[in-house]
Amino acid sequence: MSTIVKTKPTSPGRRAQEYLSFEEITKDTPERRLTKNLNKRSGRNSYGRITAKHRGGGAKKKYRIIDFKRDKDGIPAKVSAIEYDPNRSARIALLTYADGEKKYILAPLDIKVGDILETGPDADIKPGNCLPLENIPTGTRIHNIELKQNKGGQIVRSAGGYARLMAKEGSYAQILLPSGEVRMIHVKCKATVGRVGNEKHSDVSIGKAGRARWMGKRPSVRGVAMNPVDHPMGGGEGRSSGGRQPCSPWGVPAKGKKTRNNARTDQYIVKRRAKRK
Repeated sequence: MSTIVKTKPTSPGRRAQEYLSFEEITKDTPERRLTKNLNKRSGRNSYGRITAKHRGGGAKKKYRIIDFKRDKDGIPAKVSAIEYDPNRSARIALLTYADGEKKYILAPLDIKVGDILETGPDADIKPGNCLPLENIPTGTRIHNIELKQNKGGQIVRSAGGYARLMAKEGSYAQILLPSGEVRMIHVKCKATVGRVGNEKHSDVSIGKAGRARWMGKRPSVRGVAMNPVDHPMGGGEGRSSGGRQPCSPWGVPAKGKKTRNNARTDQYIVKRRAKRK
């Protein structure tokens, strides 16, 4: 388990800076066959237009190919290494299967090198094992959950995240998600037992603007600091708080305004997510 290390205040930037110790990391370089080049998009789509603002720069990195499907049923796998992944908040674990194949998975909490993991309906209920929801007892913590059968885990994949299997009724299971939403998912969909590791990731203080630039995050300017020609919340005599509900430069409501509109999947939501306080 990583611990938060505070730096000595040798400069203003170092005074507030914190980082995670890499105690659990056992391998520095990734498996070459399980990586691929990652071209920088800087928030641009295929037409070259910026669709995600405030992105650019960042350290050069390679993408680690993660096995979200966990489809090697009945073949035991040994945890060979715990590695750092620059593309996500969680750590990753290198599995070596009995047939010699190697794959990366999200590293669950408290997993260690040498542990044996399994996939399939007959696997034990222990962290890191992957089973269909129908074979997991109610009340169990789970992560990397499929929304469609055999598509691979799509939700609950970030550091420290976990959902809880609340109930099973007919062909669907009710899952309590980290947001507070209760959602129905088919019992044939797979999920991994346990909680995602590196749970202290969100407690780290970046400490300086330069470190955000290493991550590819560019500065953002507040709308109220702009002129009316540049932003709906700009202008005013002296400093103002905007004078209207928070919105984007194009008038789209922000900060709490519900924008979800997907009637096709509304039927699977039992309880909406908890309101922000």
